[in-house]
Amino acid sequence: MNTNRDLNYRLFIQKELDFTRTDIHSEFEKYYVIRSGNVQRVKENFATVRKDFNKGKGQLSDDPLRNNIYHLVVCAAIVARICVDGGMEHNVAYTLSDIYIRRADKCRDPEEVLDLLGELQVDFAQRMREVKKTGTVSVHVRRTIDYIYDNLHESLTLELLASREGLHPSSLSKLFAKETGVTLKDYIIRAKVTTAENMLKFSDFSLSDISLSLGFSSQSAFTSTFKKITGITPKQYRSMYYSENINQL
Repeated sequence: MNTNRDLNYRLFIQKELDFTRTDIHSEFEKYYVIRSGNVQRVKENFATVRKDFNKGKGQLSDDPLRNNIYHLVVCAAIVARICVDGGMEHNVAYTLSDIYIRRADKCRDPEEVLDLLGELQVDFAQRMREVKKTGTVSVHVRRTIDYIYDNLHESLTLELLASREGLHPSSLSKLFAKETGVTLKDYIIRAKVTTAENMLKFSDFSLSDISLSLGFSSQSAFTSTFKKITGITPKQYRSMYYSENINQL
């Protein structure tokens, strides 16, 4: 689809209305405050923005409710990625973003969405404050963690991960254990189980689909590993948490 006609029209209308978008540096400065973990500053920034929320923002929908929801979705996506870059665990940031987007989908009033948007920003900032307290990990470990979560369906070996970072396997193994407190093998297993927990809570994927998507050799291997870590089977976990969490979103 050619968007030139719509683009030129919108640019013309914006010029006629003397509309000026928020400067990108000013916008990202607020995102970086969230990443810094400065909760009080985040609250102050949002209180200021909320007074005239649509100033400098594009109109994403003619419906005020949907417009605010779309802006929350954009914010959630950007904040999650900026916080990952700042040291937040990849799976935590993205899952937290998903949770807020699903909650926004349940909102029925534009102001309710803004309440949720403020909560989202403070939540991420508080979590980043805790990340800063525990110290940041090295770039090698952070990139390895990101790769693990992006490729849970693959066969993840120490040799493969070390090769990607240009390190000897023993060097990466020692560095990873020192900075995370667990072995690389245990981290991969726990990453798979944590992701499985979220899929069992927040999706209706079958156990076999979850098993396959997380690179387990079989559903029985998935069940055995999951039970070893959590103390219950995937089926039991879903029966305990699935309906409750869906209703809360």
